[in-house]
Amino acid sequence: MSKNTKKSSRLASHLAAKTLSNPLASPIEKSLAGSVLSQTGTENQTGEELQAIASKALRDPKSDKVTKTLAGSVVSQSTKDR
Repeated sequence: MSKNTKKSSRLASHLAAKTLSNPLASPIEKSLAGSVLSQTGTENQTGEELQAIASKALRDPKSDKVTKTLAGSVVSQSTKDR
């Protein structure tokens, strides 16, 4: 399996932290935010299940800008084999 060495950007990490502290954030947004933060300054990669959730969120026209931004960061840090 190939390794993706991308890490969360400072802006994505900041947005993720704000999302996790937002009581109005959806469970999906919080899951995506947690993944973004876990990939900040580490070599962690997106798991298959969360990659599928993020991909679905990106395709959903009802997803808001925050969700799509977090999902884009999560998908970009997936392994290259998926």
